[in-house]
Amino acid sequence: MSQVGVPYRYGGASTNGFDCSGLVHYSYAKAGKAVPRTTAGLWQSARPVSYAELQTGDVLFFRIEGKMSHVGVYVGAGRFVHAPASGRQVSVESLDSDFYSLAFIRGGRL
Repeated sequence: MSQVGVPYRYGGASTNGFDCSGLVHYSYAKAGKAVPRTTAGLWQSARPVSYAELQTGDVLFFRIEGKMSHVGVYVGAGRFVHAPASGRQVSVESLDSDFYSLAFIRGGRL
């Protein structure tokens, strides 16, 4: 959550800028846990978790433009933090929003 407002940067995994998987990688490293750097690697490593089972710190996977290509971190109360896209900043969104509720594939526990 302390990275909210940091700009999106493709390939970024530091406070200078994050892409979606870079933010997850950085956040877990700060918590002392090594996780894969890519969205695909996170998908493969995470134990599937349903919406009803989500806990703070779980990763969330989204289908954007027809493919699984986005990841964020669940922060509780139906919200998640993520690095959304070029020209935007790390932000908190609701899983109940029209866009993300349709794009949500599943959660994962690392």
